[in-house]
Formats: sequence, structure tokens, C-alpha cells
Amino acid sequence: MTDARAGAPIGDYGLLGDTRTAALVSSAGAIDWFCVPRFDGEPVFGRLVGGPPAGTFRLGPATPAPVVERRYRRHTATLVTTWQVGGGRLTLTEAMVAEVAGRLLPATLLVRRLSAQGAAVDAVVEFDPRHGERQRPPRVRHRGPALVCEWGALALCLASAPRVDVVPGRPAPVTVAPGEPVTFVLAVAHREPLVHVDPRAAWDLLAEDEARWRAWCAEIDEALPFRDAVVRSLLTLRLLTYSPSNAPVAAPTTSLPEDPGGVRNWDYRYVWPRDASIGIAAFLGAGKRREARGFLAWLLHASRLQRPRLPALLTLDGRHTPRERDLAGWSGYAGSAPVRFGNGAADQHQLDGYGWVVDAAWVLVRAGHRLSGETWRTIRGFADLVAHHWSEPDAGIWEVRSAPAHHVHSKLMGWLALDRALRIAGTHRLPARQRLRWETAREAVAADVRTRGFDPAKASYVRGYGAADLDAALLLLPVIGIDDPDSPRVRGTIAAIRRELGAGGPLLYRYPPGRDGLPGTEGAFLPCSFWLVQALAGTGRRAEAVELFQALLDRAGPLGLYAEEMDPTTGAYLGNYPQTLTHAALVQAALAIREAPDATG
Repeated sequence: MTDARAGAPIGDYGLLGDTRTAALVSSAGAIDWFCVPRFDGEPVFGRLVGGPPAGTFRLGPATPAPVVERRYRRHTATLVTTWQVGGGRLTLTEAMVAEVAGRLLPATLLVRRLSAQGAAVDAVVEFDPRHGERQRPPRVRHRGPALVCEWGALALCLASAPRVDVVPGRPAPVTVAPGEPVTFVLAVAHREPLVHVDPRAAWDLLAEDEARWRAWCAEIDEALPFRDAVVRSLLTLRLLTYSPSNAPVAAPTTSLPEDPGGVRNWDYRYVWPRDASIGIAAFLGAGKRREARGFLAWLLHASRLQRPRLPALLTLDGRHTPRERDLAGWSGYAGSAPVRFGNGAADQHQLDGYGWVVDAAWVLVRAGHRLSGETWRTIRGFADLVAHHWSEPDAGIWEVRSAPAHHVHSKLMGWLALDRALRIAGTHRLPARQRLRWETAREAVAADVRTRGFDPAKASYVRGYGAADLDAALLLLPVIGIDDPDSPRVRGTIAAIRRELGAGGPLLYRYPPGRDGLPGTEGAFLPCSFWLVQALAGTGRRAEAVELFQALLDRAGPLGLYAEEMDPTTGAYLGNYPQTLTHAALVQAALAIREAPDATG
């Protein structure tokens, strides 16, 4: 098992969430990352990237013991971990309560229960909250049997039943006997009254929440291939969606390294319109229309202040992200410093974002959802901006820290924005002059890309104009539709990417490692592997797509969660985790397999 005192592998962590914030818990029972009051808030348990001084909350065996089972309860967000401890077993069951509306409950409620089987087991409670960048210890007081930790407008309330005397920063022993579970409940209050919840009542709330999650999962299309994996990914996407605004956070973490020991450590606790757009197609294809419409509603709300410009990323409520800065004194995950808050990519111009968003709107229209007048005006504004600016260089999808360039994928997505806007115009009013402007720009983009973005010697589209290297984002060609999916250009691009960007087995690099203006290297990029599945299915190679999809499922974490990247040699996860883009790409790959003909071509 993972030693509670050592850093756990990224893929060892489980996700607990309530659609407002999330916690990461290791197989040692340690919550090492937990931001409040929402995903992009200040951490109160930050050991994941801040080391022991940043705080943790562990429930588990008093001495190291092997994990004999770890799983989510089927179609719920409840995580169960069981250790073998001598002649007995100790089980930790834990989750956060998602549904708190209409009741006198704190917005954040974490429930954790220890139970024993076979014999009494000695366990331990380590509760050491530290707040924010400065890792401040709390002001402590007692409220009846509950422990209250305060930092100004923020308070945590820890209660247990039966009562366990806990002192922050000091391990507290507890003996768990069969049939006598010990339940802990952690309530969070931020600029609001602190609501005490009895631990037994909290356990009942958790059971009610599980029933809601099961009902939610039961609505997902039964005909989906690899349905269990798809359901887990959709449930993960829902947990990573900030419910007050319907904004999907890219990941709940910051600064988990793409290159251990290096500087490729970024803050992903924000929202990329690209992720929201992919989520629309993923949820809609699985039969979740409300979630799909919610993502589009967030896109419209979030972009309103800067229209027709579409920012590369935004905060959960649609504001400009904080400037990127390094945290002093934070050790980083496995020594990978700096730890960053904020993200400098917010100021980049990324042409591809317009394609993702307009295509998502078209997906909804094609499914019978008519756009409102405001929505259609917004989409028209995006298409007009693309028509005027597609010929300019941009930062590209991968947000490399170098000068703008003419990225072929960006041009293709610009074409997609114009093409899908014209398709929407088939059912929505559009002035003839505007239609002509879009049609003219669409043809100009296609001619430019086919001339300047294709390498006849490689029989493939390339990463950028005048470049010889490749970009795995071009695997989206069959979906975009600028060329027929069965054309030599599309098939040649897929073959070249597999040949030149292959990282072993089903894994791919997103571009040649080391060619992004940053020191060090990175792992294989998991969304690209799922895009390859989608490309194979979309070009009539269903059997290959199924085989590749299964190989990727075999590389999932033990809980069915995926990071952004994977070390091709060790299989270890890299980058922020769990990753919205990877899980959305998994769902889209399964949808592509469902739609693909049986012929293998």
C-alpha cells in the first residue's frame, strides 16, 4: 500500500466531489487536496503540492496495512477503501453530499465512516487543516462535541459519532469494533453561518445522495458500448461541473507536474470553453440533454463581457482568471516546483476555441434544440470574428509559451466554426451579406490549409505552416469534415500521426516532445489517444477502434479515473487530475464506436 507519510502516485488518488468543490484522497485514507468554498478556492488540505506543512485529513489503519479492495459504489460518487489489518478488516466509506438545496445544510458537507469486520481494528485520525498560500493553522474552539477551526470568514466544523477527541495536528487513536462504526462529518462555512450536522444524520444524507446518483446514471443511454466506463466518466464530468454556473472545471488541482522535477506545472482550476463544448457533445450523445444545455448556457454567460472575442479560459463564474504567480515555500508534488496559482494562458488568442463552441451549438441544433435570439447573435459574432481573423497566427490548442504561429489545427477549427455557423443558418435567420461573407471565408480557409498545411511527402497535414512535424489534434479531421473521412489526406494524416507520434501501445504524444519552447519533456497525452479511437471509428475501422479503446481502459487508474498525461515507460499518471478533457474524449470515442459501421475497411 501507499505509506501515509510518503507522497502517493497521482493515479492512487480518488475523487470526492459535490459539484462545487472536490477532494483528492489517497489509498492511505489521506485527503491531501481540498479547496474551499469552490474548486478554485484556497486549499485547507494541500499536502499534495505543499508537503506536510500544507495539511491533510487522514482516516485509516494506525499502522501501514495492505489495501484489499478499493472501488466506487456502482453508479455513485461514494468511495470505499478496505484494508486488511491483522485478523480484521477496516473499511473507509466516504463522499460529499451534492444535493443541499432547500434544506438547512452547509454548502460543503464531507462524510467519512470507518467500520470494522472480523475483529476490532486500531485506526487513527489525522486532522491538520492549514489555510491558503501561507498554510496558516486555525483558531480552534469547541462547539459542544464538535471541533471548530476558523480563519476569519472561513470555518470548518468536525464532528464524530461516537465522539473522538481530535486536536488539529496531532494523531488521535480510535478503536473500531465490528458493528460499531465511527462516522465523521466535516462541514464548511464561508461568509455564512456555520451549520452543525449530526454525523448520523449526515450518513443518511449520503444514502439519499447515492440514490440520486444512481437515478442520474440510470438515464444514460443503455446502448452505449463500454457503458460502465462511459458512466464513470460522465459521473466524473458531472462532479467536476460547478453547479451554480454549469461551468466544467478542467481539473480540481494545480501544479501536478507534466514533467516530474521540472517546471511544467500549471493551474487547471478554471474553465476552458473547449472543454465545455466537448462536454456538450458528450452529454447530449449519452442522452443528458439538460447538462448539454447547461454547458452552452455557461458559455453564453461567460463570454458576454468580451464578445465577440472568446477567451481561452475563464473563472467558474466567467471572469478573467487571476494572473499566474508562483507560491513561495511550496515544495510541489514530488519536488516539482513551482506551484502556481492563476494561468498565463488566459491572455492567449486561440482560434480553435471558436470552432469548438460553434460546433457545440450546431450539435444542439441538429438534435432539435432551437437557439434563442441572443444565442444565435453570439454565434454569429464568433463566426464574423473568425471570418475576419482566421489568416492571423494564434497560440494554438496546446498553449505553448512561444510566439504565435499559423497552426494547422487552429485553421481547421476556424473552418469548422464557419461551416457549422452556416449549417445553423439553415434553420435560423441570417442576412444574405453575412452568409456570403462566411461562405467566402470558409472556402478561403480550406484552400489555404490544403495548400500550406499539407506535406505531400508525408501524405499528411502538419503542425504548422512551413513545419515538418505533426500535431495529434489533427486526428479530429474525420469529425471536422473539411475533407471526406475516406480521403487519402485524412487517412494519410492518421497513419503519419500513429507512426511519428506513437509513444508505445495506444499512447500518443500530442506533438514531438521538447518542441514547445519549455525546458524538459512531457508524457503521452491521453485525450489524443481517445481522439485516435474516434478517428478510426469515423473512417470505418471499427474493430481497430474497439481494440484501441479497450487498451486505453486497461490503462485507467484503479478507480476508472484519468489524468491528462501518462509516462509511456512506467504507466504513471502525469499532470492535473482527474482531467475533464480526457474523460470527455473517452465519452466521445465511445459514441463514435456506437455510430461506426461494422465494416473494418
